[in-house]
Amino acid sequence: MIVDLLKPEFDELIKNKDWVALKDILNDVPAVDVAELLEELEAQVAIVIFRLLKKQKAADVFTYLSSQKGVELLEVFTAQQLSEVMSNLEPDERVALMEELPGHLTQRVMNSMKTDDRKLVQKLLGYPEESVGRLMTPRYVKVRRDWTIRQSLEHIRKYGHSAETVNVIYVVDEHEHLIDDLRLNQLILADPEATIASLMDESFEALSAFEDQEDAVKMLSKYDRVAMPVVDSDGILVGIVTVDDVIDVAEEETTEDMQLMAGMDALDDYYSQTSVSEMVKKRIGWLVILFMGQMLTVTAMATYESALAAAAMLSFFIPMIISSGGNSGSQAATLIIRALSTDDINLEDWNKVLKREFLSGALLGGLIGLMGSVVIAAWMMFRGELFSLGLVLQALTVGCSLVGVVLFGNLSGSMLPFLMSKMGLDPAVTSAPFVATLVDVTGIIIYFSIALLLLQGVVL
Repeated sequence: MIVDLLKPEFDELIKNKDWVALKDILNDVPAVDVAELLEELEAQVAIVIFRLLKKQKAADVFTYLSSQKGVELLEVFTAQQLSEVMSNLEPDERVALMEELPGHLTQRVMNSMKTDDRKLVQKLLGYPEESVGRLMTPRYVKVRRDWTIRQSLEHIRKYGHSAETVNVIYVVDEHEHLIDDLRLNQLILADPEATIASLMDESFEALSAFEDQEDAVKMLSKYDRVAMPVVDSDGILVGIVTVDDVIDVAEEETTEDMQLMAGMDALDDYYSQTSVSEMVKKRIGWLVILFMGQMLTVTAMATYESALAAAAMLSFFIPMIISSGGNSGSQAATLIIRALSTDDINLEDWNKVLKREFLSGALLGGLIGLMGSVVIAAWMMFRGELFSLGLVLQALTVGCSLVGVVLFGNLSGSMLPFLMSKMGLDPAVTSAPFVATLVDVTGIIIYFSIALLLLQGVVL
């Protein structure tokens, strides 16, 4: 990596305070790598490095810094530096920063902005948290349907420098309602004297400013766009969302789902930026719930105490049986949660999923059960037991139990995400540990019920 190659030279120049040479090097280093180099420096040293950067690059570097390092620098920025950084940030980047700032810095940062920038940030902050309105930027290029291509291209040249992207040009009516969007190459290749209307098909997709940011991720992916328009409740064009914005959202959503599926509350910040006390707070709740859930497993086993006393051999196979069910349930839950999150399936498909998972669970359980019966019988004979009716029935008990537990794991793991979604909860909370705990209790009941049925009067 470029950072690893630069770090020794970077550290040496800082040690020698050779700011001229350092400035020359930093101008050729990508902003994301400069940010990574600054992360490990003390704020007082990082601020000196920051002064060596050009204004626009300094703003770019700031957007790549972790929230903790960003706050550290804001604390020691002069009013001039603060104003320069804020004025060079994109509107959506300013909003993202304001959402993360501690209270004592919020007003200082707001005061550093120009009046128009401050009003714009306040407007964007007026949208609900996690909404597309917080993510969008109002820097885009729009044209009118009665303009000629020549006139439109001149307009793009004049105003395109301040836009976040000119890959897509938006067509609005006299009331600012969005009526179409055109790719730039359509204008470039068109007859200069033709009108915008001649290129329009009035077919377009747009996001609502009040939709969840996750919808923006899905829409840009579905329609393979680099940017999508955002409209208000009246259909008026208020901004655009670009693909680089939604990449961060997609990463955050995926991270949150993975943490929820691991059986814990999602972290509010990066792992490296989260304190031990905060980490414990996020994890202890689910651990307590899962611990109490395991008490149900103990209670279930205690119910069959007499059967365990009569045939101690049965206890050997308990971990294998309940873990098979837990593994099957975790697989099913993961598949369904991901399918729901990518809109591969929706809540109305639960009955189709139930049929599929019942069939696949029965097949998987049958294969595992058959293998389990053979392996258990061979294992018992290897231990010196003679081939007998009791041995066959014990092996069959394990095999049949595996069929039931794997089938139940498949069904519970696939249906719980639908149930959670129906209740308005994130389906990711049907985590692997949660499903495993549920299957543990049920697995014990299935196992000993089959044992009492097949082994009564033979081994028990």
